[in-house]
Amino acid sequence: MGAARGRGVGGVGGGPEAEAAEVAEVAAGAEAAGAAGMAKSRGENGPRAPAAEGSLSGTRESLAPGPDAAAADELSSLGSDSEANGFAERRIDKFGFIVGSQGAEGALEEVPLEVLRQRESKWLDMLNNWDKWMAKKHKKIRLRCQKGIPPSLRGRAWQYLSGGKVKLQQNPGKFDELDMSPGDPKWLDVIERDLHRQFPFHEMFVSRGGHGQQDLFRVLKAYTLYRPEEGYCQAQAPIAAVLLMHMPAEQAFWCLVQICEKYLPGYYSEKLEAIQLDGEILFSLLQKVSPVAHKHLSRQKIDPLLYMTEWFMCAFARTLPWSSVLRVWDMFFCEGVKVIFRVGLVLLKHALGSPEKLKACQGQYETIEQLRSLSPKIMQEAFLVQEVVELPVTERQIEREHLIQLRRWQETRGELQCCSPPRLHGAKAIMEAEPGPRPTLQPSPSIRLPPDAPLPGSKGKPKPPKQIQKEKEQWKQAKASGQLDKPPTSGQAKVAAAAGDACPPQNVLLKDPAPQDSAPQDSACHHSQDSVHHHSQESLTSQESEDTYL
Repeated sequence: MGAARGRGVGGVGGGPEAEAAEVAEVAAGAEAAGAAGMAKSRGENGPRAPAAEGSLSGTRESLAPGPDAAAADELSSLGSDSEANGFAERRIDKFGFIVGSQGAEGALEEVPLEVLRQRESKWLDMLNNWDKWMAKKHKKIRLRCQKGIPPSLRGRAWQYLSGGKVKLQQNPGKFDELDMSPGDPKWLDVIERDLHRQFPFHEMFVSRGGHGQQDLFRVLKAYTLYRPEEGYCQAQAPIAAVLLMHMPAEQAFWCLVQICEKYLPGYYSEKLEAIQLDGEILFSLLQKVSPVAHKHLSRQKIDPLLYMTEWFMCAFARTLPWSSVLRVWDMFFCEGVKVIFRVGLVLLKHALGSPEKLKACQGQYETIEQLRSLSPKIMQEAFLVQEVVELPVTERQIEREHLIQLRRWQETRGELQCCSPPRLHGAKAIMEAEPGPRPTLQPSPSIRLPPDAPLPGSKGKPKPPKQIQKEKEQWKQAKASGQLDKPPTSGQAKVAAAAGDACPPQNVLLKDPAPQDSAPQDSACHHSQDSVHHHSQESLTSQESEDTYL
C-alpha cells in the first residue's frame, strides 16, 4: 500500500497555484517511485524519495555526473550539515519540512500567542507536579492533551505521558551500553537501507549520514539489542523518527520502548498477529459507527489489512498532515490505542460513509485508491480532532471486541504464536502499572534526644549490674551483723535500688533511730517513691509517643 499518497495535497490546504503545482509534481514523483514494504511479512514503509528533477533524492549513490550534474551539486550542498545556504534558498516551515514538499503544510490555524503562553504555564505546572496531577486531576490532563500540547513542551510531555522518563530513571546508562554494542549484522543492514526513506523532506533527515539519520540508526539498533527476540520492523523507523524530532536519542529510545511494549504490544512481531486482530476489531466497530461503509467493504471483500496496516503501525505519521499527526499523537500518548481506532473509524466513515461517495468506488481498486488519497477536508486538524473526541468508542468496547476476535482466531487458526504483554490504555494505566521511584518515608519521633541522653524524669543513667550486686551484698552484711530486724522484700529492694540510699523501706526500722531525723527520712522516702512513680509514667508516655510515630 502506497504511503501517504494524499498527504502532500492534504497538507497544503489552499496555497498559491504555483505552490500547489509544485506539490502535485512532487506527489507524482513519489507515486512513480513507489513505496517500500512496511513490515517483515507484509505492510509498507514510507514513500521513497521522488526521483523527479528539482526535488530531493534520498540517496547520493544515484547522483552521478552527467546531464543533471548541476542538480546533483545543488543537492549535495543542500544535504550537507555544514552548509546552510541550501536551506536559505528553500524555505522551511515551522515543523522543519521544506516548503512545497509532501510533509509541508499550507495555511494553518495559528494559536494566539497569549493563549499559547497561558497553555505553556499550565503545562509547566503539571509537569513539575506530575504525580499529583496524574493521581487527582487526570481528566484535566486529558482535556489539555485534546486541546494540543504546546510545541515547546511537547517532547517533555510525551516522555511523562508514555512513562519513558520513568524507564530512563530505572535504567541509567542502559542506552549508552546498547549504543556502544556492535549490534546484529542482519538487522544493521536492513536499518541502514531504511534510513533515507524516513521523512526525506524534513531538515533533520534530508542529509545522507547527517545527525538525524545517525540518531535514528542508534535508536533502532539499540532496540534490536534491547529486544533481540523481536528485532527490527520497518514500521518502527517512522515512529522513532517522529520522536527524534522532539527529543534526544536516549529519551526517544525509551519512548519507543513504551510504544512497542505498552501502547501497541505485538504490532512489530514477526507474524504481525496483533495488527491482524486489531484489523478485525476495527472492522467490527465500523459496523456500529458507519453501517454504509461496513456494508461496502464487506461486499467488496476488502481485507482490513489492505488499508489499516500503515495507519496503525505508523500511528498515522505517514497519512495525515503534520499538524494533525501531532494532535493525534498528543491524545494517543494520553488515552492510548483507542485514539488510533477512533481516527481510523473517522476516516473510513467520511471516505465511504455516504452513497454519493460510493459512486466512485465500484470495485476493490477504486475503493482502495479512495482510502489512499483521502480528502484534505477530513484530515484537517480542527475537523479531525473534533470528530475523534466526539466519537463514542471506549476502551471497554475495544477490549470486548478483542476477546471476541481472539476467540474466533483460536477457533479458526489455533493459538497465537506471539505472546505479547497486555495492552495498557493510556498514561494513567501505564503509571499505575509502573509507578515512578518514590522517596522512602522515615519515622519522625516527636521527642528528639541526643544518643546518650537519659529520658526525661530519670535521675541519670541506669545503674550498672555490678553496683546493684554490691548493694545486695551490703544488705546481707547488715542482716548478718544484726543491724536489720528483717530482710527487705524484693519490691522494697527494687525501690531502694531505684531511689538510691536516700531512705530505707517504710517497714524496715533501724536499731537506734534518731527521733529528730525520722520526719525528714519519711519525707525523703515518700518523695523518692513519688519520683519513681512519676518516672514510670513519663517513660510510658514517651514509649507510647514513639510507638505512634513508628
